[in-house]
Amino acid sequence: MAKGRKAVVYLDDKRLAARVRSGDEEAFRQFFDDNYDRLYRFALTRLKNDIDAAEDIVQLSFSKALAKLHTYKAESQLHTWLCAICRNDIGDWYRKQGRYEERIVLVEDQPAIQAAIDSFRAPAIDDPVLSFQRTEAARLIQVALDRLPPKYGNALEWKYVEGYSSREIAERLNIGVEAAQSLLARAKRAFADVYGALASASNESASRG
Repeated sequence: MAKGRKAVVYLDDKRLAARVRSGDEEAFRQFFDDNYDRLYRFALTRLKNDIDAAEDIVQLSFSKALAKLHTYKAESQLHTWLCAICRNDIGDWYRKQGRYEERIVLVEDQPAIQAAIDSFRAPAIDDPVLSFQRTEAARLIQVALDRLPPKYGNALEWKYVEGYSSREIAERLNIGVEAAQSLLARAKRAFADVYGALASASNESASRG
């Protein structure tokens, strides 16, 4: 860190962590609901869609996170902190399996882009270039979704992946339909900004490679 530069502190995450540590059940549910699905996607892709291994590792990572929550300094988002724990657990799992896993440096593993990744499964395409482009686009879509505030990412997935109507989304969030539509509009704008930045970073990384 540059001299004189103050560390970023994620106050909302810091407060949530403190509430979880104090035994606040509502805070624990929020902590779990905001992070479990995203952390599962993060693990599943790195484990080559081994569902059983992903479930076991995510549960282990959550247990470890809760045990060491007192060490969380809020200098990164809670989800990013969880991903670091999960990444180590995945490495331990591969070592215990005695399997060599070729290291592929993905965009989201670079310091500027730390997020969970692609859970979409696009149909196979014969053209390897088009197949790669489609897979990369799906991956970046999920990265962008996971970098949004949980309400934004969830609302967009419900709407465009799972096909929920605005009314159904409103019911799930316990808000009015107009409020849900407004939320979706803000979420789409935020998604466009994040996805654009991710795509640019991906293109720069590819050109350097």
